[in-house]
Amino acid sequence: MPVVKITGQGLSAIALSVALLWAYIIAERNVIRQANAGRAEALEQIRRLRRQVGPEPVSVPARRRSSTPKPVLG
Repeated sequence: MPVVKITGQGLSAIALSVALLWAYIIAERNVIRQANAGRAEALEQIRRLRRQVGPEPVSVPARRRSSTPKPVLG
């Protein structure tokens, strides 16, 4: 003779709780997967930026272009 009997309402509540728990676990795994992909993409972008040629140093003067003077209208 059982001491405690689980009602249909209690069994439904347990099933709903288990379903919500699994939904949260699956959602958490998806968020972690997206975060890892974003982290890998950010690190790759940092590597690409480091490989780019930097700007020309200021101490090196730029060559002047010889151009014809523009006429002044007036």
